[in-house]
Amino acid sequence: MPRSKTSNAWLREHVNDPWVQKAKAEGYRSRAAFKLKQIDAKDRLLKPGMTVVDLGATPGGWSQVAAKIVGPAGRVVAVDLLEMEPLAGVVFVRGDFFEESTEAALRAALAGRRADIVLSDMAPNWSGVSVADQARSVGLAELALEAAQRLLAPGGSFLVKVFHGAGFEAFVKALREHFTQVVVRKPDASRDRSAETYLVARGFRGGQGTNRA
Repeated sequence: MPRSKTSNAWLREHVNDPWVQKAKAEGYRSRAAFKLKQIDAKDRLLKPGMTVVDLGATPGGWSQVAAKIVGPAGRVVAVDLLEMEPLAGVVFVRGDFFEESTEAALRAALAGRRADIVLSDMAPNWSGVSVADQARSVGLAELALEAAQRLLAPGGSFLVKVFHGAGFEAFVKALREHFTQVVVRKPDASRDRSAETYLVARGFRGGQGTNRA
């Protein structure tokens, strides 16, 4: 089937994107790696020895960045419905992290550790219906927050992508109920025309998000 004009335009933009070219040159699996690197340069979220959970990790750009920083003393567990090619220093769990069986496998991969930080760069498959797409993006962020509450150690951090629009402010308010500090970030590697925004939540209060029965 021939590509539409829209898909052809997206492909041209993608191929010519300087961050895509930089990712290829530096061996990263996606341009998204630079979003995490830029946020971390500002907020110093990742440190050697940390335990990291990367939700919706495929193709692995964020896991690559995290594994390099936490080093051999740390642990990175990546989760996704789609298969991910193996990465040094990353344990991959394939499955829907909303399902108990996947979370059980994730906990086994954590080997008794609590996460120091949970990452989520997830976005829904866009339908083109803006109201529905926005609702789905916030819904994904809410589910990621629920997972973070179950997985984080007290004092831990949560980095999540959310799109500006309906439900955004309510989600920020929810984050502030569970974390002592919440800030908004828009890294340079994020396209200007994109409504995507990253929320950095630090100081998990703990005491909530118990294990599933």
